[in-house]
Amino acid sequence: MTGLRLTVGMTFGGMAIALVLGLILALGRISHSLWLRAPVVAFVELIRGSPLLLQLFYIYYVLPVFGLRMTPVEAGLLGLGINYGAYLSEVFRGGIAAVSQGQREAAESLGMSGAQTMRFVILPQAWRIVIPPTGNYFVSLFKDTALVSTISIAELMFQGQLIASDTFRYMRIYSVIFVIYVAISVPASMGVRWLERRSNRSLASR
Repeated sequence: MTGLRLTVGMTFGGMAIALVLGLILALGRISHSLWLRAPVVAFVELIRGSPLLLQLFYIYYVLPVFGLRMTPVEAGLLGLGINYGAYLSEVFRGGIAAVSQGQREAAESLGMSGAQTMRFVILPQAWRIVIPPTGNYFVSLFKDTALVSTISIAELMFQGQLIASDTFRYMRIYSVIFVIYVAISVPASMGVRWLERRSNRSLASR
C-alpha cells in the first residue's frame, strides 16, 4: 500500500506537469513564429522518438554530469511529465485546430485580441474535445509509473520486487500487483469512455 500511494502520487504529479507542458508546447507548435515553432517541433519529435525508460535514465544519471542533480522522485516526475507532455501537445494541437474558424472570426469581430480569443473562446471548446484522449493518457501514465522503479523509486512495482525477493513468493506477490493495477486501470478506462460518450453527445448537440 505504501508503494501504491507513491504510484498514485507519481501519476497525478506527472500528469499535472504533462498538462501544463503539453499546452505550452501545443501553443508553440501553432505559433506563426518559425523561431518559436521550430525548436518546439524538434523537442517534441526528440521526446516522442526515444523511449521513456531512456529518458528517465538520462535525467537521473546523465544530467548530474552537467550539475543538475535530482532526487529519484523529482527525476521520475520530470521524466513522466516531459514524456507525456510531448504526446499531449499533439492532442491539444488537434483540439485547438478542431475549433471552427468561424469562432475565431466571431471573437475578432467583438474586438478580442489573439490572446483573449485563445483564452476565452478557443481553449474552452478545445478542452471538451481533448478530454477523452487525455483521460486515456492518464490511464497509460498510471501503468507507466512502473518504469520509475528502475531509478530506485519505491513505487508499487518496486515494493513488490522487494517483498518477492524476501519471501520468494513470486506468484502471489506479482499476482497481487497485477490485480491492483487492473482494479484501478479498468474503472478509470470505463470513466474515460463515459466522458468520451458524454463529450460526443455534447458536441453533436451544438
